[in-house]
Amino acid sequence: MTDWLGMSVPPRTPRPELKGRVLARAVARRRRWPLALAAGLVLLAAGAGGAWWAHRTIAALGAERDRLAARVAALEDTVSSFIHDPATRLIQVPVSTGGRVGSVTIFADGVRHRWLVRCDGLAPNARDQAYQLWFVTTKGIEPAAVMPMDRDEPMVMGMPLPRAGEPVTGAAMSIEPRAGSASPSGPMVFRIDL
Repeated sequence: MTDWLGMSVPPRTPRPELKGRVLARAVARRRRWPLALAAGLVLLAAGAGGAWWAHRTIAALGAERDRLAARVAALEDTVSSFIHDPATRLIQVPVSTGGRVGSVTIFADGVRHRWLVRCDGLAPNARDQAYQLWFVTTKGIEPAAVMPMDRDEPMVMGMPLPRAGEPVTGAAMSIEPRAGSASPSGPMVFRIDL
């Protein structure tokens, strides 16, 4: 019976190179697992980093979109209420500052009692100075707005008119200290009657 089961064959010693090949295969299989695991971890880290970057980029773009949408809404309000309103008066004043010729445009909305002022071509202010806009009223000159111009770009500013009972009869602009003044003390850029 042992012959029939193949147990009667005497054991033989394998060849030396066969033993080396079997051991090499076993060691190679063990090495594949750490390499595959390391490759998987690298791919997982790259995917997580890419997802984090995409999330931050999308959030930043969303915030920028919201900021731009708010700015467009404000500009649409400005255009509809100032420029297209028949009660709006347009006053454009040519000015010369720092050897440059520019203009100050005032959109005066008499219904909503506010002004929109745009300054184009004005020379940038010195570090300690600013342009200051003034309301000329029946009771005198009142500060309207301090407009520091640090760059060579147009500036736009909206402002309410002074309290009721003091009709605005004119406008003026002077160069004042950076924080502004209670009354004009610097060089006058312009003064007009409305």
